[in-house]
Amino acid sequence: METIGVTAVLGIIVSIVCIGVSWYALQVFRFDLFVKKADSGQAKLLQIILSIFIGYGVARFFIDYLGWSLLLRNFF
Repeated sequence: METIGVTAVLGIIVSIVCIGVSWYALQVFRFDLFVKKADSGQAKLLQIILSIFIGYGVARFFIDYLGWSLLLRNFF
C-alpha cells in the first residue's frame, strides 16, 4: 500500500515539473504569428492549455519509462 502512495506522489511531482518546463519552453514561442491578439487572456489560456497538454505527455512518457524499467527486473 505504501508503494502506491509513493508512486502517486512521484507522478504528481513529475507532472507538475514537466508542465512547468513546458510553460517555460513555450515562453519563447511566437504566438503572435498564430493568434490575432497575442496579449489577450484567450492567448494566455491557450498557452496554459498547451503547456498542460505537452507537460502531461512528457510526464506520462517518463512515468511509463520508469515503470517499464522497474518491470525489467522480473525478466531476469
